[in-house]
Amino acid sequence: MSATVHAGQKANDNRGYNGHHDRYSHDRGHSSKNMSFQRIATVPNYVNNDEIGDSTVSEIIAATKDGKTLVYTDASTESVGFIHISNPRQPVSFGTLNVGGEPTSVDILGNQFALVAVNTSPDLLAPSGQLHVVDIAQRNIVATHELGGQPDSLKVSPDGKYAAIVIENERDEDIEVNGEEGGLPQLPAGFLLIVDIDGKPADWNIRQVDLSGLSLYAPADPEPEFVDINANNEAAVSLQENNHLAIVDLATGAVTSHFSMGTVDLYNVDNNEDGLISLTDSIAGVPREPDAISWIELPDGSYRIATANEGDLFGGSRGFSVFDRQGSIVYDSGNEFEKIAVAHGHYPEDRSENKGAEPESVEFGRYGRTDYLFVGSERGSFVAVYELNKKGEPSFRQVLPAPLGPEGVLAIPDRGLLIASGEEDDPPYGVRSSVMIYELQRGKADYPQLVSGPNAEGLPIGWSALSGMVAKPWSRKNELLAVWDSYYSEGRVFTIDASQEPAVITNELPIVGNTVDMDSEGIAVAPDGTYWIASEGNATDTRPNTLFQVDPQTGLVIREVGLPENILACRAASTTRGTLGSGFEGVAVKREWWRGYKLLVAQQRGWNYTTPECEALDDDPDGLDPAEPAQTRIWIFDPRTGEWDHIAYELEDIGENASWVGLSEITQVGDGSYLIIERDNRTGDFTELKTLVRVPLRAAYDGVIEKHEKAVFDLLPAMQRSNGWITDKPEGVAVTRNGQVFLVTDNDGVEDWSGETSFLNLGRVWKLFKRR
Repeated sequence: MSATVHAGQKANDNRGYNGHHDRYSHDRGHSSKNMSFQRIATVPNYVNNDEIGDSTVSEIIAATKDGKTLVYTDASTESVGFIHISNPRQPVSFGTLNVGGEPTSVDILGNQFALVAVNTSPDLLAPSGQLHVVDIAQRNIVATHELGGQPDSLKVSPDGKYAAIVIENERDEDIEVNGEEGGLPQLPAGFLLIVDIDGKPADWNIRQVDLSGLSLYAPADPEPEFVDINANNEAAVSLQENNHLAIVDLATGAVTSHFSMGTVDLYNVDNNEDGLISLTDSIAGVPREPDAISWIELPDGSYRIATANEGDLFGGSRGFSVFDRQGSIVYDSGNEFEKIAVAHGHYPEDRSENKGAEPESVEFGRYGRTDYLFVGSERGSFVAVYELNKKGEPSFRQVLPAPLGPEGVLAIPDRGLLIASGEEDDPPYGVRSSVMIYELQRGKADYPQLVSGPNAEGLPIGWSALSGMVAKPWSRKNELLAVWDSYYSEGRVFTIDASQEPAVITNELPIVGNTVDMDSEGIAVAPDGTYWIASEGNATDTRPNTLFQVDPQTGLVIREVGLPENILACRAASTTRGTLGSGFEGVAVKREWWRGYKLLVAQQRGWNYTTPECEALDDDPDGLDPAEPAQTRIWIFDPRTGEWDHIAYELEDIGENASWVGLSEITQVGDGSYLIIERDNRTGDFTELKTLVRVPLRAAYDGVIEKHEKAVFDLLPAMQRSNGWITDKPEGVAVTRNGQVFLVTDNDGVEDWSGETSFLNLGRVWKLFKRR
């Protein structure tokens, strides 16, 4: 695949959102002269391992001084990995090195040595660790130093004279201290180590800096988390659970300044895990509890400190802040970071009662004459890009789609590059952890392709997990309708203005009055203007496959239609139930001018029936593969008579790495033919089949749509242009009155997937297809 290679300021309740979607889309002309970051490559980490089934991650990542080699930590394999990026568009993985423990951080001295902090603790009560000095060219350890505790972050000074290592000695989150679960103090206390880089690596001297007695909370037990070093050889150290920050002079080892990170009052955030994205909650007095920190060097040579306020023990403020070196607040993002996640479909609703989008990483970089700040969302799997003014105040510019669970963000300004590394992995053939490479280029950003505009309250419309789509039949503009699936507790119909770039969700319509659970997977518009929504059932029919007719003005369900009793009886009698849970996936209208219309409903995978009475419906009639039938079915429903009919659909062969092939959508083309999404269930390197199929209805006259009757358009080239890890779920397709074809992918509600949504304009329908 082309994309991969083997006491603070009170937060403003509407900070950063000006009621127009452009605030959250790509920049359209600012002081950096229409520059934007574009993803140019993705490197899956599994290619550095011997076995594809092994879990492998990339947490913290560093680059050589020339910016041509990357080294990342992989705690899952107790190793560090190496990637050559001499040509960043064609990165080359070149192996790993076992470091004999859990690597927690890495940084690089010049172009020769990687300094790796390794946790060797047998348990939390006996913390220990080592510093390994690794010769990068030879990929071997040339020196090891005992650290006297469990390390976390490590940083080499810009001049190469010092390294600073945070010794966290992390707490036990399962024990209660002073009435607080996971509370402090829990000794032994953490501290900072200063490595004097002088002479041979084995001769380096290490000094200890006491950080106790600084914080208001648990002063006897500092829990340092992250360190960064400026050009003056000052180390800024975050004490996350203590909600404190210290500045240490590396030459003398003295703590020259320290201050509390303060609290934030948050408004218009989602603090309720109710299966809906709703920015209606407030949280008072939230400690910032920063994780990553970064020095910001201003044009006049002075410094600010940026903090990613992930939170841990007491919450976290769901954003980031900028302080001066005395601890005065320069900027706080308030609820902006949360709203950016919502507007781009990256908001992790299942984390609403915890830390929301969970900003964990922050990085400063000066690219030419423009200063940028990058803030990574661990749970939302994106990087927010900000441009800084001369005072170090950020202005939002763009969102970058990131690996699943981005832990590390690294700026390489001299080469115009940005790197993000991901710590989530799903071996062997799931969404694999990866390193993504971005380049600063002239022109508009390619991502996002879909954002939401404001609702009636001026807040971004919450959206995600789009699963079905259709064009508005009477609209002269490129107006579309879409639905989200059962990841959310209430059905919604979204209106999309596809005439803009990026496309904009302009309206949301809640669906109300349904008496059975709804898993919206497809939507069609009837000739009378009502909406028909196809809802996928489950294997036991406790949530039945259902068609819902919905009033387009009120969202009220007018009618609910399930499969007839004889079909349900066949399902109930079947002993093989593996594919029965894969049901309605799309719905389309078939106009019949003399007697109204019918509905065509795409069934995702074949149903295997095991009783003789159901033989006519069996999608595996020859008994060749009871686990995965070679055909599926298009159901036909007549709303006027209430009668059901059906035709068979021959599926393509299952690829080597896939476990099934099925249908994800059906929609009508103006000439009476139909477009169907047919795909396998694999992602990234492992996917083989992502297709758009065009079928004339006459192909079904004999009761089956055969393979040779399909005209096929391969979706993979269009999906690969993102240079990312390809999703398995192209889920919605719509054809406008003028024949324009739009495709949308399902991002699974930002759980087990990065939240990235592709919204693709594929061109005119008559230019896409050719007979096989």
